[in-house]
Amino acid sequence: MNNQLLGKRGEELAAEYLVGHGFRIIDRNFKARYGELDIIAIQGTVLVFIEVKTRVGREFGLPEEAVTPRKLAEVLKTAQYYKLLHPNLPESLRIDVIGIELFSDETIKYFNHIRNVTG
Repeated sequence: MNNQLLGKRGEELAAEYLVGHGFRIIDRNFKARYGELDIIAIQGTVLVFIEVKTRVGREFGLPEEAVTPRKLAEVLKTAQYYKLLHPNLPESLRIDVIGIELFSDETIKYFNHIRNVTG
C-alpha cells in the first residue's frame, strides 16, 4: 500500500473512532499555504484539529512520533487560519494527534489518541 492510500485508510479509521466518541466532524483535508489539516471536528464546545499518522511497522518508531514540533507549528498556523475563515465556530481550540499502526491486511494493530498535544 502506498503512503497516500495508507494515510487515507488511517484517516477513515480515525474518523470512525472520533464519531463513535462523540466528535462531530465538520471538515477533512483542509489545505492552506501553511499546511494541511487532516480532520476538523467539534467536541462539546471545543474546536478540535486532529493530525493523523498511520504506519505499517515500527522501523521509524511509533506513528505519532512523526509529529515533530515543526509539524505541530504548521498545524497550529493552519488551524488559526481555518478559524479566521470560520468565525462562527467555537472559540476554544485544541490539537489532537492520532497514531495508527496497521497490519498488512489494513486492520488495526495499534491506535493511540493523544488529546491537546500543545496545551
